[in-house]
Formats: sequence, C-alpha cells, structure tokens
Amino acid sequence: MTAQRAVEPNHLSQLLVERINARDVEGLVALYEDDAVLDTGDGLAIGSAAIREFWTQFLTTGITVTLGQQTEALLNGDLALTSTRLPGGPVTVEVARRQHDGSWKWAIDQPALPITTEHKR
Repeated sequence: MTAQRAVEPNHLSQLLVERINARDVEGLVALYEDDAVLDTGDGLAIGSAAIREFWTQFLTTGITVTLGQQTEALLNGDLALTSTRLPGGPVTVEVARRQHDGSWKWAIDQPALPITTEHKR
C-alpha cells in the first residue's frame, strides 16, 4: 500500500496505527528491522517472517486502533526509546534505530495490543 518511511522515531507509532487500520501487512512489516523482536503478548516474534505472521493473524481480528499520547523520544545517537500511553491506560515501549537513509525502524517493540493471538516463535 504505502512506502512512507518514519522520519523520526515517534512517526513509527503513527504509521503503525495507519497501517493496522488500513490492513496493510507489508506496510507493518516495513516498520521493523529485518531481525527485530516483537513481543506479541504470547511470546516473541523474531525477524521479518515471524513479524509478518503475527500481523497477518492480528489483522484478521478486524480491530482498529487509535494513537495514544506519545512521550518525547529519548535519543542516544542512532537509538531512540519511544513510549505511548494508549486510550484506556496501557503503555507501549519501543527501541528504534536510525537507518542508513535517515529513516527510523523498530529494533524492539512491546506494543499494548487489545488482544493477544496464539503465536509460535
């Protein structure tokens, strides 16, 4: 669907919400580094194939999401710690890394999703 890249660390969460609501699996996978770690709530999805499998399963639920209140990203060189308080209180935590082209991707993502899905590592 869209090839838009994150121009700063907190832009990743905005793109995540847009891509979940658009049911854009490949767009979601593009937000992560190839060897990223995603906490699914039922285990870890490690790498693009496992992250793709997780998001494919998640999107079948039909759930839509809204962006919560993001904190200012904490930067250290090419690394950033981001966090968002979602409506209803859950908090997300992510580690993003600046890519060679200047865009940002997640290396580690601990989202607070409204459901968990069965997922194999």
